[in-house]
Amino acid sequence: MNRRDFMKSALALGSAAVLPMATRKAFAEAAKDPLVGKTWPGWKQGHFQLHAIYTGVAESMFLIYPDGTTMLLDCGDHAAIHRGDLAVPVLPGGDRHAGEWIARYVVRVNPAKTAVDYMVLSHFHSDHSGCMVYHAGVKDGVPLSGFGEAMTWLTFKKAVDRGYPNYDDPIPFGSGERLGSKELMDRVYGKLRTRDKLMIEGVRLGATDQYQPTKDKAACKDFQIKNIAGNGKIVMPDGSIRDCYAEYIARRHPRLLNENGMSIGMIVSYGKFKLFTAGDFSDVLAQADGSQHWIEDDLAEAVPHVNVAKVNHHGHKAVTEKLAAALAPRVWLNCVWDQLHNTPDTMERIGRGYPGERTYCPGIMPAERRWQDKDAKWMKDVAKESYEGSHVVVDVPPGGETYTVNFIKARDESMTVSGVMRFES
Repeated sequence: MNRRDFMKSALALGSAAVLPMATRKAFAEAAKDPLVGKTWPGWKQGHFQLHAIYTGVAESMFLIYPDGTTMLLDCGDHAAIHRGDLAVPVLPGGDRHAGEWIARYVVRVNPAKTAVDYMVLSHFHSDHSGCMVYHAGVKDGVPLSGFGEAMTWLTFKKAVDRGYPNYDDPIPFGSGERLGSKELMDRVYGKLRTRDKLMIEGVRLGATDQYQPTKDKAACKDFQIKNIAGNGKIVMPDGSIRDCYAEYIARRHPRLLNENGMSIGMIVSYGKFKLFTAGDFSDVLAQADGSQHWIEDDLAEAVPHVNVAKVNHHGHKAVTEKLAAALAPRVWLNCVWDQLHNTPDTMERIGRGYPGERTYCPGIMPAERRWQDKDAKWMKDVAKESYEGSHVVVDVPPGGETYTVNFIKARDESMTVSGVMRFES
């Protein structure tokens, strides 16, 4: 089979995502939703939105609170465009770096245009922050990469990362990240302190007041963001803190830890609706008896059932059955920048984790993967709207009793809606 025939065959594969029995009729109507084919109408006062922004090289999400307060959660720039056969489509194109594409998207959907209230970095890896070596140039000593490029378009009031100011929890900083993620953020913070009078904080584990509404607190009375993980620690339901790494550190005295396991994790609640996101939270620790322990099993004991969950670590050898069962979301999001994301082992564990229907909404499920995994049972649950590359927007009206998942074409900046799915919480 030549490449042209391969692509035709791969693109022909697919199936419609399904909804619970209570909303099957709504799905049938959604196929003809009046939004499809039109320009995204934007945010409405009183709604919560999460925008999973697709670039093909990074992870970035933009949150809009019910009162219009905003948060840019991660803003990466990674050399994934150079990964050869492992690369996925870089959209809208490779002529600009991800930081600019992300910032331009934010300006289009942000009620305050260029003014953003919070910038939050889940952990220090280039695909979440940007870096010192892959950039579009240097301006005022700051490489134009990730947050370093987005800041040329956007202003910020407050920054939160996992370890500010000392970066010594649980051990002195040493992520093994050789691309300079932390050095970039040090320069970004230095510039923004002067330019925007930026305030900077380290994550406060268990806090529900670190990302306060800034416009109208009354409009956010049923809205909350709670920090449930950070620096390898997890807040348990009784308020105690579980340190996933304490025994490992005491026994091995490591100089480096997996930065993924340090990721900030959050539960966002709005009325009946709940959303989970935790950066790349994943790691497998060797135990004293020679066994291996997945720290996501610890997280499973701390999280509630949610409506929407972002897959940890881009779906690359992550998400245990125990965590999938604990979260049990109707919708899974995934920020994809590689053919090795949504790996079959991850998808199969999610499938085994809990009963009932679920829909996978990655930024992209590329043609090559659809062909490779065409016989996998989980492929029937992948939203076909993700095939060509989409920004995925979760929109939650007041009360959180219903929510929609909206797909916006990422191949250009027209903000054309390609699909709408409607759910009940």
